[in-house]
Amino acid sequence: MSKIYKQFSTFYPFYLSQHQHPVCRALHYVGSLLVLLLLLAAMILGNGYLLLAAPIVGYGFAWVGHFVFEKNRPATFQYPLYSLLADWVMLFQWLTGRSKQ
Repeated sequence: MSKIYKQFSTFYPFYLSQHQHPVCRALHYVGSLLVLLLLLAAMILGNGYLLLAAPIVGYGFAWVGHFVFEKNRPATFQYPLYSLLADWVMLFQWLTGRSKQ
């Protein structure tokens, strides 16, 4: 991952190329959806401690996908903000049937 991405529009195709294994993508979707549930539960229950679990759950599922199934290094290590945004874009595209895979 030596290329420097200065725009999200050029980063996103690279991001998708790092998520080709269907189990890796599925784990990203599960992690992201669980993060949304944790955020909702934190608001409904008024329990801020649930927010502490959100990054652990989100990144935990994603990193298992990368290290175990995709066999690559998560892009978030080099591009944390673009990767976070790309996770949500990829989830939205999947939920709306516009996923590239």
